[in-house]
Amino acid sequence: MYTRILVAVDGSNTSRRAFEAALALAKSHGAVLRPFYVVENTPMYFEAPGYDPSILRNRLIEEGKELRAEFAKEMAEQGVKGDPAVSEASSLGDVSDIVLKAAAEFNADLLVMGTHGRRGVQRLILGSVAEGCVRQATIPVLLIPSAASQKKGPA
Repeated sequence: MYTRILVAVDGSNTSRRAFEAALALAKSHGAVLRPFYVVENTPMYFEAPGYDPSILRNRLIEEGKELRAEFAKEMAEQGVKGDPAVSEASSLGDVSDIVLKAAAEFNADLLVMGTHGRRGVQRLILGSVAEGCVRQATIPVLLIPSAASQKKGPA
C-alpha cells in the first residue's frame, strides 16, 4: 500500500496522464500526493546569440505556478491530500537527481512519471529524465507511456 506518492510533471500531455494515474492511486490508497515540477535551466538554450534566457526561465516558472494551482484544485476536488511543489535545475542532467531528492525528502514510497518514448538520436541528444530516475531510484517507479491514452482496437 502506498502512503506517499510523488509525481513528476512538466506540463506535457504525458505528464498529465502520469498525474491522473498518481491521483487515482492516491485516492484509492488514501495516500498523500505531491505533484513535482522542475524548472529546467538548460544551458544549450542560453548560448544562442541575442537570446535572452530570462524569457524562457520566466515562462517555465509561470508554467510551474499554473500547474501547481491546477493540480492543487484537482486534488482538492478528489479529496486527495498533499501539496504540489516546484524546484529549479541548473541543467537538464540535474532534473532526475532533483526529482529523486524531492522523492526522498517527501518520504515517497512511489514515484510516478510519464515517459515520452524517445528513441535513437533524440534519446541520445535529449536523454531521459525517466530513465535516469529508474536507474537510480531506491523506491518503485511507475512509468506512464506517452501512448497511454491512445485507444486500441478497430479503426
